[in-house]
Amino acid sequence: MADFFLGALGEHEPKIHPEAWVAPGAVVVGRVTLGARANVWYGSVLRGEDEEIVVGEECNIQDLSCLHADPGEPAVLEDRVSLGHKAMVHGAHIETGSLIGIGAIVLGGARIGADSLVAAGAVVPPGKTIPAGVLVAGVPGKVVRELTDDDRAVLAYTPGAYVEKARLHREARWI
Repeated sequence: MADFFLGALGEHEPKIHPEAWVAPGAVVVGRVTLGARANVWYGSVLRGEDEEIVVGEECNIQDLSCLHADPGEPAVLEDRVSLGHKAMVHGAHIETGSLIGIGAIVLGGARIGADSLVAAGAVVPPGKTIPAGVLVAGVPGKVVRELTDDDRAVLAYTPGAYVEKARLHREARWI
């Protein structure tokens, strides 16, 4: 099985914590930092040629997700952030404990508050600030309500579950 693709651009080389895991087939290139127990899944791309991409501890970047950054707009995932399958974060800041749903897009200069949930398929427009502890849905993304206890339980559970899944996949025997 092919390994992941790790690339330096000029003097900018990815910094991957030894406890992080990057799946085969993922691409991590340029000014990218992965924190402890962060996990980047199959087919995901983290491309940091123009600005930094910072991924905190216990973040999960699920299959086919994309992180990119423009000059002056780094892509930042604070600790324990979950990006659902095929999510895109482009030059935005996602605060601790938030979840960006399947296929959601968060655009340049946007900021998602801590412990918030961006629903599947939502598009958060450039420069939009979302407060902590809310559900965002729609195109364009709008706050629709405060999170429920069930929502908060999902946000709390997901990062640890993905740390465990990453351990299993790191130890996989490819046939």
